Amino acid sequence: MKAPVPYNAKDFVSADTGLVLSPGETIKTLREISGLTQEELSDETGIPQTTISAIESGRTKLGAERSKIFAEAFDVHPAVILFSDWRRSAA
Repeated sequence: MKAPVPYNAKDFVSADTGLVLSPGETIKTLREISGLTQEELSDETGIPQTTISAIESGRTKLGAERSKIFAEAFDVHPAVILFSDWRRSAA
């Protein structure tokens, strides 16, 4: 087996996946990563399961107040949910 080819860290360019999630898709992803069902997330947040389903599928808008509730449940900043496409370089 050959040794890995050495590389210069200055040559590293981060990949731009072009992946942009809607707030609902972000909530679904965070929920699945956390191993929660919609019902369990409903119990944790007090938001009805049917509303969570509608948010995840894009049928219902999230809103700032709900984003705060979800952010607290997932222990993330609300901006993580609302602005998945934000980049420091764009600021």
